[in-house]
Amino acid sequence: MSSNGVWIANANNDTMQNGTGLNPGTFVNQWPSALPLPNANVFLPFPGDTTKYVLIHHSAEFNGQYESTYELLYSVVDITFDNGLGAVVSKNNLLLSDTLNFGIGACKHANGRDWWIVVQKDLTDEILVMLLTPDSIFDYGSQHLGVVPSWGNVTPLTFSPDGTKFGYISYSQNSIDSCFTFIADFDRCTGLFSNTRVFNFYPSSYLWGFAFSPNSKLAYANTTGRIFQLNIDSMSIDTVALYDGFISGAPPNCCQTSFMFEYLAANGKIYITSGSSVQHIHEINYPDSAGLACDVQQHAISLGVWSFRAVPNHPNYNLGPVVGSLCDTLSVGIEEQQYDFHFGISPNPTESGNVKIVYLLPQNKSGDLSVYSITGQLVYKQHLPPWSSLQLLDLSDISGGIYTCVLSSETYRTAKKLVVIGGSGAK
Repeated sequence: MSSNGVWIANANNDTMQNGTGLNPGTFVNQWPSALPLPNANVFLPFPGDTTKYVLIHHSAEFNGQYESTYELLYSVVDITFDNGLGAVVSKNNLLLSDTLNFGIGACKHANGRDWWIVVQKDLTDEILVMLLTPDSIFDYGSQHLGVVPSWGNVTPLTFSPDGTKFGYISYSQNSIDSCFTFIADFDRCTGLFSNTRVFNFYPSSYLWGFAFSPNSKLAYANTTGRIFQLNIDSMSIDTVALYDGFISGAPPNCCQTSFMFEYLAANGKIYITSGSSVQHIHEINYPDSAGLACDVQQHAISLGVWSFRAVPNHPNYNLGPVVGSLCDTLSVGIEEQQYDFHFGISPNPTESGNVKIVYLLPQNKSGDLSVYSITGQLVYKQHLPPWSSLQLLDLSDISGGIYTCVLSSETYRTAKKLVVIGGSGAK
């Protein structure tokens, strides 16, 4: 399912039953096709009920200077309706009323089931915290981070893949040329923030995008013309890309494919959109690598359609419990079994050699995929970053036959057969 802030669409990209009429108000009337708001909704699986999902969402209103958010709402989807395509069974329920910045952040509780939900109060350094449980959405109050107050902020509220860190970008109320990134430690058990670090940027201009690396040790922030890499432990900043002037779109001068919002995707790469209506996006191939080795590839992917800023708002849905913590109450007394990678390969057999693998790695662990011929020869190997759950593989240069694909992480491993029809015979 997906949502553009005006309606909810099902898996067929059609309007879900009872899925219209989200965020009623003047802003939706101005933008009836989709709300141009970053990170303004997030889907969360309902704790303890695999048939329901909760959409946390908000709209905006003009306050005389800029758009601000005054309500946080939630709607509930039941996927048992409409032959599994789902229906909205409860809509536009008020979660809280306050003056907020754009954006919603979410992170799994330390019990591996419930969800922390955070929003930022406008004109303050205050973070409002809620907890989604099987019983309700509880208000856990607020916390001041002790940093420069944000106002009219439109940057994402982001948790690291391992759930131990939280960050966002902002700017001084006195000058948008004074921009900062704040990163704090996060306790998934208590919902408390601590050890806030402030990164200042020179030269500075308005920061838009922010994302953590898959291993949660680095972070990235960007202006429209520059991408920065942040080393969280050493508090150092490195410039890893400058906008190269690429123009995407109809000639002669449309449009600048600069940098806007960032998204850590299921394959462990970071993708960056542009603020213009362009057809290309950028990618960071190795975001766990320091400096230029992270490999920023500008306008590397053509979408074939016009795009504008937006990226998905996906928390780490696969984050498990903090094993051994006081809040790890759900797995107490459960004997650990052989790990299930949920490993899948498609298409299988393959004629082209282009296949997709899906998998679920152990919590916060990296992995490896190895492909062996029927004689035991290693013909392909790829590292799988901790955040990742999907990869597209090009095996077109191996000869036809039966291969064994081995997925491993730590002491766990699993294997599946792959049939290649034809093949080039290069190996």
